[in-house]
Amino acid sequence: MKTQFIALSLLISLASVSGVSRAAGCLKGAVVGGVAGHVAGHHSLMGAAAGCAVGHHMAKKASKEAAERERKEAAARQAPPAK
Repeated sequence: MKTQFIALSLLISLASVSGVSRAAGCLKGAVVGGVAGHVAGHHSLMGAAAGCAVGHHMAKKASKEAAERERKEAAARQAPPAK
């Protein structure tokens, strides 16, 4: 329990220091991974680390997809209408 409290406080302090955009997905992934790791055999810290990495990757992927979609929509608005 003490280790989990230290890990959680460290995670919160790191998230508050770094930019929100850099931590996108990390907090949610860390929480889910920590819970899954705890249930899977008391490996909360490893689960939180893996969840943070996966959550950050998925958030970055979603951000790129949203930017690409926005770019395509902007290009479609700029194109002249077909006759």
